[in-house]
Amino acid sequence: MSSNTVAISIPRLIPRPTERHWGIWSWITTVDHKRIGTLYGVTAFLWFLVGGVEALVMRWQLAMPESEAITPEVYNQLFTMHGTTMVFLVIMPLGAAFFNWLIPLQLGARDVAFPRLNAFSYWTFLFGGILLNVSWLVGGAPDAGWFGYSPLTANAYSLGDGVTYWILGLQVLGVASLAAAFNFIVTIFNMRAPGMTMFKMPLFTWMTLVTSVLLVAAMPVITVALIELQFDRLFGMNFYNTAKGGDPILWQHMFWLFGHPEVYILILPAMGIVSEVLPTFSKKPLYGYPFVVFSGITIGFLGWFVWSHHMFTVGLGPAANTAFTISTMLIAVPTGVKIFNWLATIWKGHITLNTPMLFSLGFIAMFTIGGLSGVTHASPPTDAQQQDTYYIVAHFHYVLFGGAMFGIFSGIYYWWPKMTGHFLNERFGKVHFFLMLIGFNLTFAPMHWIGLDGMPRRVYTYAEGMGWDDANLAATAGAFLIALSVLIFMINVLYSRLKKEKAAADPWDARTLEWTIPSPPPEHNFDQIPVVKHRDDFWYKKHPELLHEEGHDTAKPLGVPHGAQADGHHSEGGYGAAAHAPAGHGGAGVHLPGLSYYPIIISIGLALAFGGLVSTIVLSAIGGAIMVWGLLGWAFEPATEPAPGAHH
Repeated sequence: MSSNTVAISIPRLIPRPTERHWGIWSWITTVDHKRIGTLYGVTAFLWFLVGGVEALVMRWQLAMPESEAITPEVYNQLFTMHGTTMVFLVIMPLGAAFFNWLIPLQLGARDVAFPRLNAFSYWTFLFGGILLNVSWLVGGAPDAGWFGYSPLTANAYSLGDGVTYWILGLQVLGVASLAAAFNFIVTIFNMRAPGMTMFKMPLFTWMTLVTSVLLVAAMPVITVALIELQFDRLFGMNFYNTAKGGDPILWQHMFWLFGHPEVYILILPAMGIVSEVLPTFSKKPLYGYPFVVFSGITIGFLGWFVWSHHMFTVGLGPAANTAFTISTMLIAVPTGVKIFNWLATIWKGHITLNTPMLFSLGFIAMFTIGGLSGVTHASPPTDAQQQDTYYIVAHFHYVLFGGAMFGIFSGIYYWWPKMTGHFLNERFGKVHFFLMLIGFNLTFAPMHWIGLDGMPRRVYTYAEGMGWDDANLAATAGAFLIALSVLIFMINVLYSRLKKEKAAADPWDARTLEWTIPSPPPEHNFDQIPVVKHRDDFWYKKHPELLHEEGHDTAKPLGVPHGAQADGHHSEGGYGAAAHAPAGHGGAGVHLPGLSYYPIIISIGLALAFGGLVSTIVLSAIGGAIMVWGLLGWAFEPATEPAPGAHH
């Protein structure tokens, strides 16, 4: 029996989608990497607003000493969910939004390697986030801290199902992360344009590759730790119960063995964004490209050897403390290499200080401050004073907000014209940047001082007369200033959508392949798959006089004739849809991945199967049945369909 016959025999509760641009159904069934990137970005931004509101409520509580704006129980729930939301539902998926949008475009490909798996990763992320937050509606959110330290997560100390939903939601989110990571690894290794060797790839693509490898290696660690915690809560096991021979320190080791590579999973995409923005607006190639690549790889490698600097006060002993002191100091070296290469890129460049560039410069400044404060944690005696104080809160916000979020906003302003076909307003953008920069430093800079003065973190109030009143009031004012800056960004998006200042294919005079095609890109991306001869090949196509000056080899790619395209056609020097496509191109005859509702069906089944572990096993059985049905349909579904207007 042929595969098509089998496909027809699979029960279809919903007709097979065929129309690619029909309302909400086209978004539900899409496997287009660009649309999935948009879904990731919009969803993550909505979670960003949720996490921001949680932070504002906490700062309102801490603005004055001995405040009773909220109860300790609510504060602990907000504290737990704010950290979890910002790490797993905001910064990680915002990075994934850029991965989805840009990696095929920067590689000269028409899609990712596994489009349906890509859609599955998004829907699983969406339902994992909902599962993580459903506890707000069924008795209270988790209150054990976003780090989930045992025994705080034990049934005796965390009543209700909040922590259980937290565990199950993170496990579902882990499935989404692994699906996306495998997809991007395969895409980067196998779908590069002809002539694009690994060391001709854009820096953002390199950082995506390192991030994806880290995800594949790190997610199993936290998954095992979460499964053990789940068994402790649901089935009375004793992995972390000291009274029964368990060890709560085991959780800390496994959480931070995942958690410190996770820091670089969060920051490396922003580093990749900055490495694209700075050369474009400095009109220079990235200084020391190989060093920046290898420093990113080194960060990914050394990130596995520093986890216990989070545990210097646990009592691991002098040998372990010494080893992790050395490794923590070493990892500052490749980070410093990146910073100096970025500064050298700017040096004597023809700099344009527009919004993307401002956010990238802000990233460098804020991340450097966070890195310097992080180096102080490498010393166990110093760390003993700083541990569990607001100094730690200041440090990781300078890294993850001042670093990752500033980098992400830089990328949003930079690639918005490519994604939408029109610009964001520059005046609004600059107001957004300066309000966020001032508000951010007003919020988190004082936390260094009150932390060193002894103010503990994770407390919902503090006594009057400790000397912390003014700093906390300033921090709260700064938090609301950040909120105002985000509101300005949202107004900018709305204003720009209404005004629609049209963007050309290459409005910034950029360097990489995504700028060779129209804005926004056609569904098939490239009429012709480009041939790459140099790093920053598009830049040298536009400015051939700079090729020798900037030290690039002019040799043509091995095995590819001069001027030849991957499909055997020749061009006059253009790329993709920006070139004059031969007859039969322009999307016609290009086979695109077929629309599919099976990814969302499998994701719904997965979320129900996990959610049923809290409520009723019947729900888990229903979820499992839905998953099986979705997997069968997916397995026998036709892989591709021709683009609209294709000739058969």
